[in-house]
Amino acid sequence: MTRGVRGATTVENNEANEIIEHTRALVQEMAEKNNIQAEDVSHAFISVTKDVNAAFPAKALRDIEGWKYVPVMCMQEIDVPGSLPKCIRIMMIVNTDKQQKEVEHTFQREAVKLRPDLLERKDS
Repeated sequence: MTRGVRGATTVENNEANEIIEHTRALVQEMAEKNNIQAEDVSHAFISVTKDVNAAFPAKALRDIEGWKYVPVMCMQEIDVPGSLPKCIRIMMIVNTDKQQKEVEHTFQREAVKLRPDLLERKDS
């Protein structure tokens, strides 16, 4: 069955190298935590806040060994006043046998503020 795996991170500067570096680190941690191989991924959506436009974060996936053919689409996040700035969010759709509550979502850097409830271990 398919499941969505969420991830988010932030950058300090709107610079191409930093955007790619932090996106790559996020994808790699998402994959590691959930035992995801590139062939398990149906597709991924990456959104960025309006202040992140120096590079397409999707480039980071193409640079990861084996991930070249994973379909990825980038888009701008809704510009909600007071929302977390310089944020990159990923929704990865994967084939997995995991139950919904077993999926481990990944939040790095300032993005840990987005969903602290998802970072807690789920016992039930």
